[in-house]
Amino acid sequence: MQFIDELSVHFLRVVEAAAIEAAKTMGQGDRKFSDQKAVEAMRREMDQIEMDGTIVIGEGERDEAPMLFIGEKVGKKKNGDRQYPKVDIAVDPLEGTNLCATGTENAISVLAASEEGGLLNAPDIYMNKIIVGPSNRGNIDINAPVEYNLKSIARGLNRDVEDLVVIVLNRERHNALVADIRKAGARIKLIGDGDLSAAISCAVSGTGVHAVMGIGGAPEGVITAAALRCLGGEIQARFRYRSDEERERGARMGHGDEDRVYLTEDLAPGENLVFAATGVTAGDLLEGVRFFGGGARTHSLTMAYQTKQVRFIDTVHMFDRESPPRVRL
Repeated sequence: MQFIDELSVHFLRVVEAAAIEAAKTMGQGDRKFSDQKAVEAMRREMDQIEMDGTIVIGEGERDEAPMLFIGEKVGKKKNGDRQYPKVDIAVDPLEGTNLCATGTENAISVLAASEEGGLLNAPDIYMNKIIVGPSNRGNIDINAPVEYNLKSIARGLNRDVEDLVVIVLNRERHNALVADIRKAGARIKLIGDGDLSAAISCAVSGTGVHAVMGIGGAPEGVITAAALRCLGGEIQARFRYRSDEERERGARMGHGDEDRVYLTEDLAPGENLVFAATGVTAGDLLEGVRFFGGGARTHSLTMAYQTKQVRFIDTVHMFDRESPPRVRL
């Protein structure tokens, strides 16, 4: 299945294209338009790749998403009698639509891919999650009290609980969680959006983030798991259904047990996982798109599970060869 790794450079171009188009709309206050531009660019680039791709995590179910819906086919698929490889793909063309619309930090464009069956096909609903980096793999239990997990994380890092920084989405549903974290003594970084980029940050040394806790999107949970498989971190998650309709949707996709704990390998079981992300707005992990006369500069992250490689890539895109941008180090 080495072909998945070989497609990495193409997937990089996909997230770069989506990030650039989204960044052109930054600060205009229309999150749906920003998302639309990212989706269109991502799909356009994917359809140039020699693969038989299937979207397993996308913009939603078919009736809710006109493009990049769950189950949609992407890529060239075949060329005459030649069959291209089957690839499962999870995408978030613009993670942090509100962040982009308001010009706030940490909006990114993201894609994960694997061999067929290597990414969980999850409905677009909520998950309760706890996420840590490599030092604490095996040290957490989503069913345990918050204080237990924080003490365990602190031991894994050889720190005190008071030294920990936990990222939580700033939502009313997290009031009790925030209170428990504060009671245990850890510090909290509340964010408006972007729990996927936050999750990746906690698995990268030097970001100053030690854990992510709380309820967020299930699609982001699957993409996070793919990144954590490459980085050696861990996610534990449970589906959270808010209605009978959501519970039925989950059950149709094989996720009817709300008490089941999904581990990293359950969410992203593939052995040929690759991950790519490009910053749209400047953030803790990636720089945002910077435009120049005649071009743009992007900052991206790519990872591959099999080759055990993590790359940060700085790219200058020359839109006008007659008037190329001046590159600064």
